[in-house]
Amino acid sequence: MHIPDGYIAPVVYGVSYLVAIPLWVHGFGKLKAKLDEETLPLIASLSALAFVIMMFNIPIPGGTSGHVIGVGLLAILFGPWIAFLSISLVLFIQAILFGDGGITTFAINALSMGFMGAFASDFIYRKFKKHRYGIFLAGYAGAVASSVLVALFLGIEPYVASDALGHPLYFPFGLATTFMAVVGSHLLFFGVIEGLFTSFAYRFLQKLEPEMLSHLQER
Repeated sequence: MHIPDGYIAPVVYGVSYLVAIPLWVHGFGKLKAKLDEETLPLIASLSALAFVIMMFNIPIPGGTSGHVIGVGLLAILFGPWIAFLSISLVLFIQAILFGDGGITTFAINALSMGFMGAFASDFIYRKFKKHRYGIFLAGYAGAVASSVLVALFLGIEPYVASDALGHPLYFPFGLATTFMAVVGSHLLFFGVIEGLFTSFAYRFLQKLEPEMLSHLQER
């Protein structure tokens, strides 16, 4: 779901930075309060895992790609703010070192996959954590919610930036195309994979570090 440079008008990515910066500042405060000698290694390890799994991009119609994010697992374990900050860091490194996603679109990608994904996963987890499939639903919801915001940012471009003849200056496809391609693929495929990944990883950690997970769930 990484949106590259050149797809988004300056007015849109400029506003996205204005929105994201105070959210990053607030998230950093949450991170400092949560960090200790037990949580730091796990946050770092899961952020590294998110980095790896997001590198496996599958191109989809509509000008973007699909992949597992890992945001649901981070949100379940550490809360949405830390998940947002962790995914933002991962996206920044990917953009700088590998050109996966853009610098101008970094805030948009962070808001979509980090903020939107984290808070959607956290909300669904809190609603369904006693349900057998609560972990899966949280992961699924995070991926689908992220795709909605990506589709929205891409789909508004023809209406935001066009030349005198009405031709789009940046991304050429409207909301109907982006929602069908991006959101549709996540509803049917990538969201399911995200849910399965979140469930598997959580169960694995539950067996490996049951005491730590119990402590984290007390938040």
